[in-house]
Amino acid sequence: MPQLNPNPWFFIMLASWLTFTLLIQPKLLSFTSTNPPLSKTSMTIKTSPWTWPWT
Repeated sequence: MPQLNPNPWFFIMLASWLTFTLLIQPKLLSFTSTNPPLSKTSMTIKTSPWTWPWT
C-alpha cells in the first residue's frame, strides 16, 4: 500500500508547514485591523422592563 509510505508525503507536509509558518504567517500578522477593539468606547445601554399588555 503506497499510502503508508511516509517518504514523499512527510517532506511535502513539512515543507508546506514551514512555508506557512516562516513566510505566510508573519505577513498576515503584520496587517493591522481597521477597527481595533481598544479604541471603542464602552456604551452602557439602559434597559427598561418589558410591559406585557395582558398583565
